[in-house]
Amino acid sequence: MNSWPKSSGILKDNEQWIPGGVVSLNRKSDPNICFTKGKGSHVWDIDGNEYIDYQSGFAAAFLGHNDPDVNAAVSNAIVDNRILMGAGPTDNEGKFAELFCKCVPSVEKIQITTTGSEATYHAIRIARAVTRRDHIIIIQGGYNGWHNDVAANVISTINDVGPRVSPGEYPFDSLSAGIPNVHKSLVHIINFNDPDSVLYVIKRYPVACIILEPILQNIGIVKPAEGYLEWLRKTADENNFLLIFDEVKTGFRHALGGYQSLCGVTPDLSSFGKAIANGYPMGVIGGKKMYMDYFIHPDKEYRALIAGTFNAHPITTVAALACLEKLSSTEFGVYEHVEKLGAMLDKGFNEIFQKLDTPFFIARQGSAFCVYFMDHAPLDFHDIALNNNFLLDKEYRINLIQRGIYQFPLPIKQGSISFAHSVLDIEKTLEQTKEVVSILNGKI
Repeated sequence: MNSWPKSSGILKDNEQWIPGGVVSLNRKSDPNICFTKGKGSHVWDIDGNEYIDYQSGFAAAFLGHNDPDVNAAVSNAIVDNRILMGAGPTDNEGKFAELFCKCVPSVEKIQITTTGSEATYHAIRIARAVTRRDHIIIIQGGYNGWHNDVAANVISTINDVGPRVSPGEYPFDSLSAGIPNVHKSLVHIINFNDPDSVLYVIKRYPVACIILEPILQNIGIVKPAEGYLEWLRKTADENNFLLIFDEVKTGFRHALGGYQSLCGVTPDLSSFGKAIANGYPMGVIGGKKMYMDYFIHPDKEYRALIAGTFNAHPITTVAALACLEKLSSTEFGVYEHVEKLGAMLDKGFNEIFQKLDTPFFIARQGSAFCVYFMDHAPLDFHDIALNNNFLLDKEYRINLIQRGIYQFPLPIKQGSISFAHSVLDIEKTLEQTKEVVSILNGKI
């Protein structure tokens, strides 16, 4: 069994100088493990333990840790003195933008940021500039970044948000102190897959946009009901507000054209991140030219500001170029490979968990998966909060980690298969899962 004395020591030392001991508190967990190396589908911690990794940098390392082609592009850029200039355009940001728009045909123009949170921030800013309205709609259980308008209501408790209401909205359960009440008053939070609540809000407030993950992937894998996204598109058009897809997690993981290319619904604006540069820090806001050009609107009263010293940093940009080139190449067959492994894991899980003496459901979209301890596919946040066995979920994850299979040890967090995973990785994962299910049965 694994233990982590050195990891605990690192966290304790860090806490002297860093509040909480980690620079993003979303990384803190129990157990809190200090990883020192990642290669392909495996990671190693400071205590010498090796894991098959399904956390994948919060789903960012879609090609696998330290992908050789991405690393080679970065190394070449360093040799070529591709450093931050800080003035004027660069050739690679133009090449990247062109390739991006070819990969995602529904996107006509893009701007590049350093994080996905910045991309969602700019999308909301444009929506307000376009519509001259201030109110927005976000989704209970969705995560769209750290900024004031959206830092709320991800994995809340029922006590914090109350019972299911429809039509209606939920209280702003802040992820952070320091958010002015005026911001909270402009944000309306509803459940996923709930058209009636969208109508409830837009009848009462001047709404600039609805921003949502087209699949909720911060509370596992919650898919849109049939016709839901199409209905949102129609309703946004009829009521003159913008539809924004947050594809920071769903983006290049599910398809080269984003999830929007699979569902056939074109949003007005989209945000991308994570898999776009295989772990290098990049976000993208993209969409229809008529909206993206608000960044250069001739009338200052409508012009949206975008700025950032490290936007399209030369190193990040070559990493993203290499990543998209590999994803779009038929030579590698990235999407076929991860779908094959995802189906293999899905099938194996269903066979193994049939032996568990409690309900379960395996949710999967391509390479992303989540085991729920409930008897049906989740509809929304309240469905999960009321029906998933969170204690069993936590026990399941810790037992896997003890056996060298790493999923983030927080119930209902998504697991991610990378292109670097192999059939052998999946087979080993299923072997260890059999052992864990046997242990869980002894505790139910």
